[in-house]
Amino acid sequence: MTTNEDNKRKYWLDRPENVTKIVWLLWALCFILVAVDFIYHKHPYFSFDGTFGFYPIFGFIAYCFIVFSAKLLRRFVKRDEDYYDE
Repeated sequence: MTTNEDNKRKYWLDRPENVTKIVWLLWALCFILVAVDFIYHKHPYFSFDGTFGFYPIFGFIAYCFIVFSAKLLRRFVKRDEDYYDE
């Protein structure tokens, strides 16, 4: 008889070399987008949003704010694991 491990289907993200390829692809894409920022003509509404790298920095700060505020909010809305069993 075969075990569950023998019958498990292998997906393409289960292989570490494929995950590494995706990470390198994301790094390359980020580099290309930063390089395009040098040649792209901006039409800023404010003086600070026309600076180099403003939107990536702003996006990273907004991402960090959302993650850390969610961690703080979790303390207030978190339920016990056996909430539905009570």
